[in-house]
Amino acid sequence: MHKDRYDNTLTTTSGRAASLYHTGLDRLLAGEAHMDVPFVEAIEADPGFAAAYAGLARTRQTVGDTRGAREAMASARDLAGGVTAREQSQINMLSLMMEGKGAEALEAVYAHMDQFPRDAVVAQTSSSIYGLIGFSGQPGREAQTLAFLSRLAPHYGDDWWFASQYAFMFCETGQLKQAGEWIDHALAANPANAHAAHVRSHVSYEEGEVDQGIAFLKNWLPGYSKAGILHGHLSWHQALWTLQTGDIEGMWALCDDAVTPEAATGGAPLSVLVDTASLLHRAELAGVEVPKARWQAISAFAAEAFPKTGNAFVDMHAAISHAMAGETEALARIISQPAGPAADLTPSIARGFERMAQSDWAGAATHLKGAMADTARIGGSRAQRDLVEHSLLACLMRQGRKAEAKDLACLRRPVIADAYV
Repeated sequence: MHKDRYDNTLTTTSGRAASLYHTGLDRLLAGEAHMDVPFVEAIEADPGFAAAYAGLARTRQTVGDTRGAREAMASARDLAGGVTAREQSQINMLSLMMEGKGAEALEAVYAHMDQFPRDAVVAQTSSSIYGLIGFSGQPGREAQTLAFLSRLAPHYGDDWWFASQYAFMFCETGQLKQAGEWIDHALAANPANAHAAHVRSHVSYEEGEVDQGIAFLKNWLPGYSKAGILHGHLSWHQALWTLQTGDIEGMWALCDDAVTPEAATGGAPLSVLVDTASLLHRAELAGVEVPKARWQAISAFAAEAFPKTGNAFVDMHAAISHAMAGETEALARIISQPAGPAADLTPSIARGFERMAQSDWAGAATHLKGAMADTARIGGSRAQRDLVEHSLLACLMRQGRKAEAKDLACLRRPVIADAYV
């Protein structure tokens, strides 16, 4: 009998397959490069290893390979008849998620974790800002994710993966002291954990630690493969801080080396779009001239990678790209055909960016204010959703409404107030 690192039984007679599964799981949880390879090799060692197919499906989904994920998931389902109850439940839950049935999948997560709390493959689908709770479009999703992890905390102890996830949710709910303590532990336990490096960057961002953030990533990133799924996004963090210091040349160098669609070789399409569009937009807000060709390139990428609406967080960044590129038809589709759990917020945000592209600051502010009631429902992190707030602040400042801008900024945190007013 073989088990994974969380003491869950694996239905395989092959010790080599079990060992490779262990490696694949660690790579998945740490955001390492080539996380799919160990699962492929585990399947080669044991073609009947259903859990390895499920792991392969999850890694493929994580990097945006929807077709490959569904193919692997179909193989897992075909082999599910002779596996443990935990593995059957895991395969069912992952299947629902990959079929786009988010609400049903989340119900299955809760039911599964009640029985099998140390199944990290299922837990990690709902433990982050991009998870099933994170993209549920529901009010209070950050607190809900923290509550989900708090229920699991007694079962994971000081586990490095869990510590990084727990830290992120403390960060996203404004509990920065706890976030710092948990993320420092996670990094000490596994310095190669890219998710921990990511959370460390978010904690530094929230605390306004620009120099410390830059120094950390300059030290950490060289040891992380560009094929890693978080390499482009961590470079985005570094580029934002570099922009804040006034080093425009350095910001562009980071952008072109690791953030854009051409450069972000390991990133999922969602991250590539979001990171590139938000960096360009924040640069413009800071007074940097962004060539229209850059906007046209990311607009074309958005249109190809996300031809349909359905995720407000993605649609928001696609809307920025289309608006700034002058792609009015693509932008009009996002405004007129919103879809997904937070679809009610998409038109206001998209219209706000449309007006910003036209230098209609009053009109843009009106539309952006309409989405400010609960931007958390859009999805993404607090740092990423600052894009809406920063845009509104810029619109107010350009109308000379400094007092109103300062009141808005102070509601968020002094970092924004200092930066804009």
